[in-house]
Amino acid sequence: MFAKGIANLLVGEEDFEVVEIFTTGKGIVDFVKNNAVDLVLTDMNMPGMDGMAVIQQIKKEKIPVKVVVLSMYDQEEIFKKCEKQGVDGYVLKDADPDELIYTIREVISGQHVMHFQRVLKQVDDDAYFDPFKQKFKLSRRELQILTLIKDGRTNHEIAKDLFLSIHTVETHRKNIHQKLGVNSAVELMRKAIEMNL
Repeated sequence: MFAKGIANLLVGEEDFEVVEIFTTGKGIVDFVKNNAVDLVLTDMNMPGMDGMAVIQQIKKEKIPVKVVVLSMYDQEEIFKKCEKQGVDGYVLKDADPDELIYTIREVISGQHVMHFQRVLKQVDDDAYFDPFKQKFKLSRRELQILTLIKDGRTNHEIAKDLFLSIHTVETHRKNIHQKLGVNSAVELMRKAIEMNL
């Protein structure tokens, strides 16, 4: 059921196509051996062949596919094991959906920065986020970036602080402008102050 929910989220993106959903690791490996796909999104916990075994098999057989792990584990040891196996991205299950979408886009474009602190920031939560997230439909990440913009941080500084690529920060900024209905940095600052960020 969780996999279908993720698939529904992804097919809502015009540049994504969900080719198949698997409940076993063996199913994933067998499919990517015989079918060209750009990216595999895998869970760590699956019956039979788990996510780590899927990653190892894909890398061992040199199957040309990017791998993003969707995990409930925010432990550095597990992250480092995945990183050592050559995964291209790591997203926590309780991160905002847009975090998964942006990570997939970054991985596909070769701009993703793998860093454990970035994983932890996926679920960084502040008390003031919820009402504004609801009102303006801003994601947790967009609110983090908006707060840093209000604090006078540059795109480069924000990218470094949040372990994102510059391109991702610029994309978030563009989306923030659109969602808040502002056209300039001055209007954006005014809105951030108004929102008491």
